[in-house]
Amino acid sequence: MIGYAFCGSFCTLSASLSALRGLLAEGLAVQPIMSAATYETDTRFYPAAALREEVETLCGRPIIHTIVEAEPLGPKTPLDFLIIAPCTGNTLAKMAHGITDTAVTMAAKAHMRTGRPMLLALATNDAMSANLQNLAALSLRKGVYFVPLRQDDPVAKPASLVADFTRVGEAYRAAKQGVQLRPLFL
Repeated sequence: MIGYAFCGSFCTLSASLSALRGLLAEGLAVQPIMSAATYETDTRFYPAAALREEVETLCGRPIIHTIVEAEPLGPKTPLDFLIIAPCTGNTLAKMAHGITDTAVTMAAKAHMRTGRPMLLALATNDAMSANLQNLAALSLRKGVYFVPLRQDDPVAKPASLVADFTRVGEAYRAAKQGVQLRPLFL
């Protein structure tokens, strides 16, 4: 079973859902996980209830959305793999600094202590500024992989990076083999 976690990069949720559908089409069993912001917030991109219903229907499992629910994902109920897509800069920073205050950061912490692989599909406006040190720190961690990244708007958002969500499946398969998909920056 793999975990598939959603954070609050709301404009990338549709692309993330497409990636999730692709993984499910490969026959993977998926445990969905959501940050509270994603689980509860209605946006112009997705009403929260509609997103929850779609994810639970696709996965056939209830969404883990609290810290208490996520804590057993380490030693008690281990996942074979964890994908965080989208992974916000906020979540990236918290993981780099050991902060555990959401279901997603708890799932990541619990998962990382098992030594199993994790794939991050980053989507943040500050990846090449305030979050660059966190990107570097996590890229050095054993078992942490990234979906290849690109600038989504180099002129208006020069520090922004977003994962190529069409490559989540490919990056997952590479990470399962212990390989970081390259090039990392498209």
